[in-house]
Amino acid sequence: MQTRRDVLKLAAGGIGVPRLLFSKPNSVVRGVVIGVQSYSFRDRQLAPAIAAMASLGMSSCELWQGHIEPEKASRKALREWRENIAIEQFEVVRDQFTKAGVKLYAYNYSFQDDFSDREVERGFEMAKALGVKVITASANVDMAKRINGYAVQHDILVAMHNHDSMKPNQFSTPEDFLSAMRGNSHIRINLDIGHFTAANFDPVDYVEKMSSSIVALHIKDRKKDHGENMPFGQGDTPIRQVLQLVVAKQMKIPALIEYEYAGQDPVEEVRKCYAFCRKAVTETPR
Repeated sequence: MQTRRDVLKLAAGGIGVPRLLFSKPNSVVRGVVIGVQSYSFRDRQLAPAIAAMASLGMSSCELWQGHIEPEKASRKALREWRENIAIEQFEVVRDQFTKAGVKLYAYNYSFQDDFSDREVERGFEMAKALGVKVITASANVDMAKRINGYAVQHDILVAMHNHDSMKPNQFSTPEDFLSAMRGNSHIRINLDIGHFTAANFDPVDYVEKMSSSIVALHIKDRKKDHGENMPFGQGDTPIRQVLQLVVAKQMKIPALIEYEYAGQDPVEEVRKCYAFCRKAVTETPR
């Protein structure tokens, strides 16, 4: 997780990031962008996380805010950091991804009720500096209206992320997404198919019906009935069927691996997840 000093170190030398790749990563398979949420590499700081993505051949990333923001900061200190960090530091981060051949697709910046207006707007300024047109956010449903005005102003889409939670005002059901998008032109869906399955909804049917509003898929495997995270192929989430639907319908929706189950080394686990997704995309539907 990055302090200002860490980000400046990135600018100075690109610690852990390959300066020259023999071949650029390319994780587009049959037209499907298979990427990774950098939270999958939450055990390490940003530079080694980028290096891991490049070593796996992954060419698309959704950047988790925890890889940028100061670690274990108080709420007051974090607000001050967000409001005052030089926006050029995000351009430094963008350049490190570019050097590694990994394209930034979205910035994961989860707006919360206690955000100051400046914190909210800074999220859009950070996204612009990173060169992305999408912010993904775990936020309350009621935040959508407040966020949308900034999204319109900055011409950036905000894709709301669902969780397996039946708590009021949190994204979990199809109705929650509809409520947030109603009257808010720049609010979209970041569908986590694992959480959606755990909450006992059908992600295949939902993706087919709502593809025009979904701008990112989080790929993970979970058991139904609020069950645990599982290695890909061992849970109830129809990962294969979702990816094959994306291929069949030529949907321009990136599939972003989010490694959350209990494994050993994150790089090896993401490698397995990536192999599972590649196979699902290339094999004949059952």
